[in-house]
Amino acid sequence: MPGAAVHLDDLGDFVAASPSSYHAARAVADRLIAQGFVEVPESEPFGSAPGGYVLVRDGAVVAWRLPNGADAATPYRIVGAHTDSPGLKVKPNPETGSNGWRQVAVEVYGGPLLNSWLDRDLGLAGRLVSRDGSESLVATDAVMRVPQLAIHLDRQVNDGLTLNKQTHLQPVWGLNAGGILAHLAARAGLDEGSIVGHDLVAFDTQRGAVIGADGEFFACGRMDNLSSVHAALVALEQATNGREIPVLAAFDHEEVGSASRTGASGPVLEDVLRGINHALGGDGDDLRRACAGSWCVSADAGHAVHPNYPERHDPTHRPLLGEGPLLKVNANQRYTTDGQGTALWARACEAAGVKYQVFVSNNSMPCGSTIGPLSATRLGIRTVDVGIPLLSMHSVREMCGVADPVMLAGALREFFHGA
Repeated sequence: MPGAAVHLDDLGDFVAASPSSYHAARAVADRLIAQGFVEVPESEPFGSAPGGYVLVRDGAVVAWRLPNGADAATPYRIVGAHTDSPGLKVKPNPETGSNGWRQVAVEVYGGPLLNSWLDRDLGLAGRLVSRDGSESLVATDAVMRVPQLAIHLDRQVNDGLTLNKQTHLQPVWGLNAGGILAHLAARAGLDEGSIVGHDLVAFDTQRGAVIGADGEFFACGRMDNLSSVHAALVALEQATNGREIPVLAAFDHEEVGSASRTGASGPVLEDVLRGINHALGGDGDDLRRACAGSWCVSADAGHAVHPNYPERHDPTHRPLLGEGPLLKVNANQRYTTDGQGTALWARACEAAGVKYQVFVSNNSMPCGSTIGPLSATRLGIRTVDVGIPLLSMHSVREMCGVADPVMLAGALREFFHGA
């Protein structure tokens, strides 16, 4: 597909620059600022002049563009996504080890495929917080690994691998290596003694790559859900002639329930909408009217049919890689899509010249959820759930079709334009 290779290169660079949710939020903001967006401190009033604005709150980022003629009752076109991915988070005291090994103390964040973290070259990334509250982002090269036990010492391992989250997942850091925080402080140009807090995660250092006999697939880490964040970012960059207010809202903590000040159940998006409304001279009723005419697309990766486990999927809905983004449907409101949302997504995809697929869970399988139902419940804005299909979701390295990310970006651009 034209543009897919360029988009994948850009996506790969974006993922590499976003090893933690804090890095992802900052990467979105810095890219938009370079294009003329204005960063808004939360303690300051929002601007009302036409143009782009961006706000970062910890690992979440919200960006918007005010079109000419926007007023307090102008509806919003919102794309919601999330910056976090399941994996391993560093404990407050990161130092551990046994039998001469230096290791990093971690706990499991969200619902990763634990076995996929074995024998990978891992780095550490996140933020360091000094005593005065100042923050420094930090990311390392490959500095650790979770080694699997050799088959010679576990002859039954291929009959079923069981990993104890406390004892089997602590990465090896070194033998005579220095302290973990000392290493990170040096990396960030800080004095170790100034660091009193941190929010750090492990990440796979291998970059994304096009694979497959005909180059049909893209393998990369953290595509759930940086693929959607990146697609929404590209769409916002390209959406310059809509009549409504386009908004990118990338939340943190989706993988652990979204209940935080930066999660979709928290106030960050509502705070921004209220700030925009006030800047445009509105009141509570203007915001109500704006929201009544607004739409939110919840963009989060979904499942392609797995060739080795077809019985786990719905027999009449079989999404494939490379066949377009998903429209995600669930009768029990794990996804928000309804008939009106289906029509909206069909219009956006048609305007972009792309096809889409429908995902429905097998009735015997539990269905995951997204930020869609949470945002719809909090704001009362009509919402539809979409995303690219993946194999190996929640693995340290996931796989999509090469054309799907650029097709998603195109459909989101047309959604921003008012399709």
